[in-house]
Amino acid sequence: MTTLIKLLTASIVSASLLTACAAPIQEPSQLDQAIASDQRSDKNKARDVYRHPKETLEFFGFDSSMTVVEITPGGGWYTEILAPAVKGKGKLYGAHYPDTGEDNYFSNSRKKLVKMLASNEMYSEVELTDFVPRQESALAPKGTADLVLTFRNLHNWKEDGTLQVFKDAYTALKKGGVLGVVEHRMPESQNFEENINSGYFPEALAVKLALEAGFTLVETSDINANPNDTADHPRGVWTLPPVLRLGDEDKAKYLAIGESDRMTLKFIK
Repeated sequence: MTTLIKLLTASIVSASLLTACAAPIQEPSQLDQAIASDQRSDKNKARDVYRHPKETLEFFGFDSSMTVVEITPGGGWYTEILAPAVKGKGKLYGAHYPDTGEDNYFSNSRKKLVKMLASNEMYSEVELTDFVPRQESALAPKGTADLVLTFRNLHNWKEDGTLQVFKDAYTALKKGGVLGVVEHRMPESQNFEENINSGYFPEALAVKLALEAGFTLVETSDINANPNDTADHPRGVWTLPPVLRLGDEDKAKYLAIGESDRMTLKFIK
């Protein structure tokens, strides 16, 4: 009987220790909730496997209390995550092309973004600013931003435009603020000038321009790398998903490759 009592006591003590040592259940962060939200379209969620939004934003040091600038939100893929992720705690600026009233890509893109932001209450705190490629632009009030982000844009701005954007980001950021860059990576073996319209951009050039704008390179990451992407496709980066510009031609091949190989760069002011 004494042995049985000792065994029972030991079991109770062990169970109590396990309970005491068990890690407390953590509530999902505001970022986690935003990524998992039903407000995100299924089409956009399907891109998570290639774009790794949680890992990417955490690499850049994202926090829900930050003042964040997203440059040219476009269709709003990241806006759909960032807006609810900072709502009520931080601030999100969308630095986008102005609507000049003309019937062109820039004005129409702004109109579509405005319509998207008006479609759901979760975007109610987003503030749009005017960004003009290759011209000095106030992405946010000077020295107020904690984090400036650009996703897959450098190839549109080319070398001179990218330098100006980086200078604008430097102006918008606080001291110690972060510039986060994700871009289609051109292989070192390719000549940029010969492939300037491929949609890819050299990583070394991106770093050079950021340093020229005043930034310090903190870290690089392979979060968004894709070794299957050779970056030599017939219709440039748009040959790959999600665009699939060749339609059904070799579609299985390009779906198997997935989205582009991307650099992920973190700079600090």
